[in-house]
Amino acid sequence: MKKIWIVLLSAFYLSACGIGNTNTTYQSYQVGSQGVVETGRIISMTPVKVEGDSAIGTLAGAGMGAAAGSMIGGNTAVNIIGGVAGAVVGGVVGSATEKAITQDTAYEFIIQKNNGQMISVVQTNELNLRPGDQVLINRINGTTKIRSRLNNGTYSYYGAY
Repeated sequence: MKKIWIVLLSAFYLSACGIGNTNTTYQSYQVGSQGVVETGRIISMTPVKVEGDSAIGTLAGAGMGAAAGSMIGGNTAVNIIGGVAGAVVGGVVGSATEKAITQDTAYEFIIQKNNGQMISVVQTNELNLRPGDQVLINRINGTTKIRSRLNNGTYSYYGAY
């Protein structure tokens, strides 16, 4: 029974280790990378739901479920059946846990660049950007993020076109 609690606590600990990906978060490989910066104006923004889609939660849940299920006791056949059943249940629970942990609300920003080209960027909005704001469009290693053109913490509203 003690081993089952250790496995369950390990699953809980690992599920709490998710790192949020925001428009002010960069990956370690992006540090020191040169990016391209353009300017534009937000035309519109629409709330969207973002969900994680890796197999890490499923695999971790299946592994932990198999370990816990194989400790049921009895003979070898019971342990094997318990391990297989634990892997299936653990995989389902791990997948659902990952989806719940990584689910977040973001926005799809439609931006008209100063050269007239329209682009779409999906990101969080902790900078409280809104339609009409002038923004910097920063592309680094295939990732595009937008930020307010002002760097003193204030945001301006120029009105929509």
